[in-house]
Amino acid sequence: MTLQQRQATFAFNVALLINHIFESNHSVTFSEAYRTPEQAALNAKSGKGIRNSLHCKRLAIDLNLFNSGRKYLIKKSDYEPFGIYWKSLNPANRWGGDFKVLVDSNHFEMQDK
Repeated sequence: MTLQQRQATFAFNVALLINHIFESNHSVTFSEAYRTPEQAALNAKSGKGIRNSLHCKRLAIDLNLFNSGRKYLIKKSDYEPFGIYWKSLNPANRWGGDFKVLVDSNHFEMQDK
């Protein structure tokens, strides 16, 4: 599968995820959908990310989740139902809440394979 095909599949899955979030009486905004390689290097240097971020390939997105009262949600448990749904859409999808070193609950990505 080419990078463009993976990006198209990723974008379609993000649309499904966002729809699922709204159907669950939550709302969402984008936090970060693209990251330059330079920013990824800076994040890695400061310990807040990795140099080879899938954001650089447009295969990762960070979402801001809000409940029905429009309160910003930040706990891993708030994102977990959506992480489970995300992983069910495609075997290449990974949820940042499952990461062992830098848990990143609002992060959704598609492995570049």
